[in-house]
Parts: sequence; structure tokens; C-alpha cells
Amino acid sequence: MDYKAMGKRLKTERSNLNLTQEQLAEDVGLSPAYIGQIERGERNISLDKLVLIVNRLGITVDYVLQDSFSLRKDEYDVIVQQLLEHKSANEKLLAINLLKLIFNYTKEK
Repeated sequence: MDYKAMGKRLKTERSNLNLTQEQLAEDVGLSPAYIGQIERGERNISLDKLVLIVNRLGITVDYVLQDSFSLRKDEYDVIVQQLLEHKSANEKLLAINLLKLIFNYTKEK
């Protein structure tokens, strides 16, 4: 299990929501110190606590753990679907356009 990558991803998502560690901790009933340890990859986390955190951040467990397992090709489609779920049409269009830009950029290199 890649706890550092998981912690980094959780921190990024928390920051994207403009939440402090203290706010997240209060929302999920954990201590701010514990949240910090998780984000730095210094502490293991139980599944029930991870579910509390990802639910608050509006992300999925598989997104957070993606560095800890390998995916079959068709599972990438599921991840994209989950990421786009509950997004507005404008957000979906933005995501598609960003992917196109990325693919065009990498194709040119």
C-alpha cells in the first residue's frame, strides 16, 4: 500500500475544497493531528475512517488507492465515469477538452 501517495491525493482533494485539516477533522470526527499524519503517509488508516474522509471530500476510495493496485484497461473507463459523475455539462466538457489538450501535447513529443 502506498500511504504517501494516498496521503498526497487526500491532501490535494482537501485543499481543492479549501478545507483546513482542522475543518476536515471536525467534519469526520477525527483529530487534526491524525489527518496530518495520514496526509504525510506516516500513519495507516482503517477502511471505515478512509470511507468517512473520502465521502466528505466527494471522491472514491479507488481514486485514493489507485497507486496501490494495477488496473485492467476496462477499469480506467469506470474511473473516468466516476470522476464525471454528478458533474455539470460544462464541467464534463471542460474535462474532455483538457484530455484532448493533454493527448495532443503528448502526441507531439
